[in-house]
Amino acid sequence: MVEEILALGFQQIELSHGMPAPVLEGVLEARRKHRLSISSVHNFLPSPVEIRVDDPDCYEFTSHRPSDRERAVRLTCRTIDWAEKLEAPFVVVHCGRIRSLALTDNLREMVAGGQFLSRAYVDKKLDAVRKRERIDEIYVQRVLECLTEVVDYAGTKGIRIGIENREYYEAVPTERELVTFLRRLDSAHVGYWHDFGHAQIKHNLGLMDHRQWLETAAPLALGCHVHDVKWPFRDHCAPFTGEIDFETLLPLFPKSSVMVFELSPRTPVEDVRAALQQWTHTFA
Repeated sequence: MVEEILALGFQQIELSHGMPAPVLEGVLEARRKHRLSISSVHNFLPSPVEIRVDDPDCYEFTSHRPSDRERAVRLTCRTIDWAEKLEAPFVVVHCGRIRSLALTDNLREMVAGGQFLSRAYVDKKLDAVRKRERIDEIYVQRVLECLTEVVDYAGTKGIRIGIENREYYEAVPTERELVTFLRRLDSAHVGYWHDFGHAQIKHNLGLMDHRQWLETAAPLALGCHVHDVKWPFRDHCAPFTGEIDFETLLPLFPKSSVMVFELSPRTPVEDVRAALQQWTHTFA
């Protein structure tokens, strides 16, 4: 796996969620062999032994079950331990969703049915915003309590936590909440992790403006997951094959921000090579 990625022309690798511990031991060996640099790791790493499928949201900081929130904290701290072992500076984290709401799927269905920006769609979207904002603080507080412990632990290891934006409107925090959310955490060991595809999906739902959001958020970004979107919701496509205007958006980020291609496993090898070549030519 490592050799294939290096052969494509990449110099660093992010280790994703869902990898069992024995595979990680193999990555450690490959890292020594190839002098490989790990850019970041994605929570949870390794995969929880009791979870039989790859599910980064199997335990959430938003859960109404204290035992699940505690398990999420413990697993995240274990991911931080692995990041230290791998000398990875960042851990990418999903904070969770408000599972009692079912907002995004309804909006997606209406867009797919050709109702985007219809009066019915606008009414449904505004209703989703009202429902979300009526109950958000209890979930934000749960996440803050969990992340305070996680971020403090990361700080003892010299590792920073990147809070990833999600494609669901039910996710915590929303873009509208993020700046205040980070201010409430008040730590140098946490920042924003921008997922281009997730943001574009929300843009396509009319829930945010991608560029306008980045004018606020990009200076807070530790890194990014880079993938393109084909209208309306097909994400994890190779960059420059969809509708995201990377040439306009990339200059908004600090030069120190880590850029990680996060592509579908179905992406043809030639598309990966072409995207990397164009990326390097455009932004190097």
